[in-house]
Amino acid sequence: MSTLDSSAIATMPASTRAGSLRSFVPRARGRRVREWIIEAFLFLAAISSVIITLGIVGILLYESFTFFRHVGLIDFLTDTQWTPLFENPHYGILPLLAGTVTVTLIALVVAMPLGTISAIWLSEYAPHKLREVVKPTLELLGAVPTVVYGYFALMFVTPILQWLLAKVGIELPGFNMLSAGIVIGIMIIPYISSLSEDAMHAVPMHMREGSYAMGATRMQTALRVIVPASFSGISAAYILGISRAIGETMVVAVAAGMQPNLTMNPKEPAQTITAYIVAVSQGDLPHGSIGYQSIFAAGLTLMLMTLLFNIGGYILRKRYREAY
Repeated sequence: MSTLDSSAIATMPASTRAGSLRSFVPRARGRRVREWIIEAFLFLAAISSVIITLGIVGILLYESFTFFRHVGLIDFLTDTQWTPLFENPHYGILPLLAGTVTVTLIALVVAMPLGTISAIWLSEYAPHKLREVVKPTLELLGAVPTVVYGYFALMFVTPILQWLLAKVGIELPGFNMLSAGIVIGIMIIPYISSLSEDAMHAVPMHMREGSYAMGATRMQTALRVIVPASFSGISAAYILGISRAIGETMVVAVAAGMQPNLTMNPKEPAQTITAYIVAVSQGDLPHGSIGYQSIFAAGLTLMLMTLLFNIGGYILRKRYREAY
């Protein structure tokens, strides 16, 4: 009850004051009930993400445990062949890991410098009105369906790369990890650029002004003051980009090929973990077979890779985080 309401009630006659208090109590009780319902709804919304995550992990562990009862963990980690659909099957995850890591590295070589440079320009050089137009436009790249990126890599990027490499005597097959990695790099630029720019924009203005007062140029201020001060946020953007590149499915399924080759040569076709899951989960294998359960073993491997990168990103953020 506000002060005004209290003083007004105090000046009322006793009978009127009693009636006002009786009408106020149900309203207060109803307000508390509504607040409790809202809090319960928000709690359920928050806890649902935890329950869903635990459910995903539980399914992966359960199905993977069944898979590893038939396939040894040592063979899974050391065998150089991945042929679960052949008459003499091999279940070595190394070819899929090689394809996944190669495509991810190519994507990061493209996305990290371009995303960081874009973030520096947006944060330190772009006029405010232009920044408010360019940043949302750049983020629209994240709204393009990934299958469109896949065919863009296959039908546009690959022919250009074939034409360029043919001039130096290098032959590039139609399916290759190079074009898939380049396009994935283009696809994750908005994630790195947007988060990095937000981290740089959060650096207090007095740090910039102090740098300018010492005679530093705008570029020196950006590279020697702003980037180190926002390193925790930039590292978080990099980790998100890495996780997004590792988990990309349609681009590699369309442009990188479906051959599980143990190679890290970007000119060669290869199959990633996500591309294998897409290829096998189309219903060609009976439910409960070893080939079907290999999907969950590959998915568990992918989840552990992503978890390691997220743990590394958390450690970096905690170690280099700056509070202003």
